[in-house]
Amino acid sequence: MGAGVVGLTCALRLVEAGHEVRVVARERLAATTSGVAAAVWFPYRALPYDRVLAWSRTGYEAFATLAGERPEAGVRLRCGVELARDEGPAPWWADAVPDLVRATDVPAGYACGWRFTAPVVDMSRYLPWLEASLAGHGVVPQVAAVADLAELDGGVVVDCAGLGARELVPDPTLTPVRGQVVLVDQVGLDEWVVDDQGSDVLTYVVPRIDDIVVGGTAEEGVDDPAVDPDVAAGILDRAAALVPALSGARVRGHRVGLRPARPAVRLDDECRDGRTVVHCYGHGGAGVTLSWGCADEVAALVGAASR
Repeated sequence: MGAGVVGLTCALRLVEAGHEVRVVARERLAATTSGVAAAVWFPYRALPYDRVLAWSRTGYEAFATLAGERPEAGVRLRCGVELARDEGPAPWWADAVPDLVRATDVPAGYACGWRFTAPVVDMSRYLPWLEASLAGHGVVPQVAAVADLAELDGGVVVDCAGLGARELVPDPTLTPVRGQVVLVDQVGLDEWVVDDQGSDVLTYVVPRIDDIVVGGTAEEGVDDPAVDPDVAAGILDRAAALVPALSGARVRGHRVGLRPARPAVRLDDECRDGRTVVHCYGHGGAGVTLSWGCADEVAALVGAASR
C-alpha cells in the first residue's frame, strides 16, 4: 500500500526476491510527497538514531551505486555543506558518509559547516525509473482509494501509506510537517547547501540535473497543500542571500509536500485479521534517504512471514 519512494522501493525489493507483488496507491509519482522532495541524502527528522543510521548507510551505498551504474535513474553524487551556527561535534550520522570534513569557509553568520559528498536524487527522473523497474517485472501500481487495510486482498500487506496511515492503521501519532519549495532554473550550480537549524524555517539549495530545488519550511501540524506566495518570496530571498548566484533565477514552479512525521519510524510486523501486516511509515523528512535500508528490512520480514 503506497507508491511514494518507500512503497516503490519496497515493492522492487520484494519482486526481486521472487514475491508476487501488487501495488495499490491513492496517488502516484509527482502527486506524492516524494515527488516534492529535494532529495539530497540527509537523515532529517527521523528517529530512532541507531536504526536510522543503519538505514541511512544502506541508502547511501545504494544511491552511490546507482549514480555510477544507472545514470538514467537521475542520481548524482554532489559535494555540499550543512551549515552550523554554533561550533559543535560532528553530526550523529557522520559514520554513514565516507568523506565528512569540517568546513570553515562558510557565509557570515555561521560558525562552521560540515562538508561531504551526498547522493542527490532527481525525483522527476527517479520515481519514473522506479516505476519502470517494477514494470519490467510486470508490476504496475493501481490507483485506488483504500479506507482500511482489510480491504486489500491477498497475503502479506506492506503498509507504506505515509501520512495516510493516520487513518488506515489508524495511527494518531503521525503528524504532517508542511514543506514548501520553489523550483528555479539551473544556473550552473554544482554544490548543495543546507541550513536546517531553524524550527519551522529551513534554507536549502539543491541543484539537480535540469533545475534547482530551493526551500523551505517545516511547519509542524500544518496540512495545507496550497502554495503560499509570501512564503515562496521568503524562501527565494533567504536562498539568494546564501547563494548569490540564485538572484534573478527564473522560477519554474512551486511545490508543497506534507512530510509524515512520527516520534519514531514504524517498521515492524503484526498479525491482523489472520494475516501479516508489515508497517513501514513515519519517515519524516528522510523517506528517500531511508528507502533502500527500510526496503531490505521489509523484504526480510515478508520473507519470514511467507515461510
